[in-house]
Amino acid sequence: MKWPKAIVRAALVMGLSLAVPSFAQGGDDILQSAIANGVIGEKIDGYMGFAQTPPPPVKTAVDALNIRRRAAYTAEAAKRGVTVEEWAVAVGCKTLASRVQDGQFYALTDGKWQKKNGSIALPSTCG
Repeated sequence: MKWPKAIVRAALVMGLSLAVPSFAQGGDDILQSAIANGVIGEKIDGYMGFAQTPPPPVKTAVDALNIRRRAAYTAEAAKRGVTVEEWAVAVGCKTLASRVQDGQFYALTDGKWQKKNGSIALPSTCG
């Protein structure tokens, strides 16, 4: 699905003040370790995903984080009059552009996991 550039641009301009979740909210050690070890990473759709098969505690932590993210995206999308998916992708674009560090994994629209080494070539839908 192609996301309206206007939504992504608006999200980037407004700085996503309330809606950009941190990688591992609250500094959760399980998530931080899984990110560092390449087990999980950020996806363009605004959610965490599994670059490798995770152990059960990591899967549980990612699932819980994604539930919190979805709730935040739902609230913010309603305020802005856009779909949850549109807002989640806008946040995903911002997250990939500004929070994924070299050596960490991420996935774009093709779903293939890549290890960041320099800048990420974001799709045109990210504005």
